[in-house]
Amino acid sequence: MSDIILGIESSCDDTSAAVIKDGWLLSNVIASQDVHKAYGGVVPELASRAHELNIVPVVSEALSRAGVSASELSATAFTRGPGLLGSLLVGTSFAKALGISLGIPTVMVNHLQGHLLADFVKQPGKEVVQPSFPYLCLLVSGGNSQIVKVNSPLEYEILGQTIDDAVGEAFDKCSKMLGLGYPGGPVIDRLAKLGDPERFKFAKPHIPGLDYSFSGIKTSLLYFVRDEIAKDPDFMEKNKEDICASFQKTLIDILMDKLVKAAKQTGIREITIGGGVSANSGLRARMLAEGEKRGWKVYLPEFKFTTDNAAMIAIAGWYHYLAGERASLDVAPVSRMADF
Repeated sequence: MSDIILGIESSCDDTSAAVIKDGWLLSNVIASQDVHKAYGGVVPELASRAHELNIVPVVSEALSRAGVSASELSATAFTRGPGLLGSLLVGTSFAKALGISLGIPTVMVNHLQGHLLADFVKQPGKEVVQPSFPYLCLLVSGGNSQIVKVNSPLEYEILGQTIDDAVGEAFDKCSKMLGLGYPGGPVIDRLAKLGDPERFKFAKPHIPGLDYSFSGIKTSLLYFVRDEIAKDPDFMEKNKEDICASFQKTLIDILMDKLVKAAKQTGIREITIGGGVSANSGLRARMLAEGEKRGWKVYLPEFKFTTDNAAMIAIAGWYHYLAGERASLDVAPVSRMADF
């Protein structure tokens, strides 16, 4: 008998539902929220309200595209955290309520685990290419920056992580300083392609081990921009492409230096990336270049699996379901989760 899992993701500002059958993706629907652009960042209250409006039509559309009726579901899977508490509450409540109404179990998933397993989503008509265990994942997003050793679908070890800010936040703050809008990652990436990455130099942190720090580079950029504008008020407009290219290169250098170190320490050559920042073209190119140079086998997620999506929650939920794990009705969402 086949296992059909409905995954629900609502950790931030995207409402998503996906249906997976025995590991194969049947549908993946995402409703984004444009309202936050006017505020330069996600407004939690507005996000949770939008989830309430989107959750029913998104789930209905996911089931319709999959050609699956609700009565055929084996289980529902939801993101418990980390994320915005109000947003998580919508997805959690809906998944549990649907499970109760159908008489099927519900499983909870750590959002970050979903990113780690995105490469295991199989798609009809596409070659199945998956990393072998154990592998290293550079998990980079607006809220997290980690190097994770993945020993099995349900066994992980965090080798290093940011001690302050995430790399995705650094991209957004850079964009805000330069007046380029939100979200910052895509616009910085686009302008960086037009600039000289060697033009300007920014401070790199010296953090022991495999941990990261991105607070210092933001301060470095802030003082650099302030000093240059004092000399020439039009400095940013004249040099924004070079600033973006140089800033992005510095961030990628920081990320890759620790990833190379982790690969050497563990002897692992199976390398993946995940999270929203894994869509960055500069990072993806650097991953491939380092892989060729160092004999790594590099796995890059499809762009649709880099952002928050329910397909990754459904695949992670499927593994939890197979392991016999079930979420009790009193399980509540949490904004921060200590482990996977």
